[in-house]
Amino acid sequence: MRTGLGFDIHRFEEGRKFILGGVEIPFEKGLLGHSDGDVLLHAFSDALLGAMGKPDIGSFFPDTEDSIKGIDSRKILAKVLELLEKEEFYIENVDITVICERPKLLPFFPEVKKSLSGMMDGIDGTRIGLKAKTFEGIGEIGAGKACACIVSVLIEEKS
Repeated sequence: MRTGLGFDIHRFEEGRKFILGGVEIPFEKGLLGHSDGDVLLHAFSDALLGAMGKPDIGSFFPDTEDSIKGIDSRKILAKVLELLEKEEFYIENVDITVICERPKLLPFFPEVKKSLSGMMDGIDGTRIGLKAKTFEGIGEIGAGKACACIVSVLIEEKS
């Protein structure tokens, strides 16, 4: 068994969609990034890469590469999941904490969990922990200017 930890943070910006776990969340702002800014899928991808002993997603999807500007982060996770399969690992469980002052995310979590399960070939939802926290008004996140995500994964070699 191997564990991995991933983290990502992006600023909110007017005129962008707020995408979280591959799901569009209704909000007046979205997350700024070279991709669609999906902090959850970025942190998840980094956690998986770390568990496999690989470099972070920036090594595979550099923000200097114009050809991937605006990329759907589901494509990033799909590439990481292909690598996981190639390395002969499977996901035992994933634990996700999204840190965001607003919007309130809990109502959207059933759809996000379903989206994640689908991307992971139907992994049982009981193996996906999904939580939302605020920053109690502290710093950029607490001021509603950014959203962050921390993801922990446990992977195991296929026998």
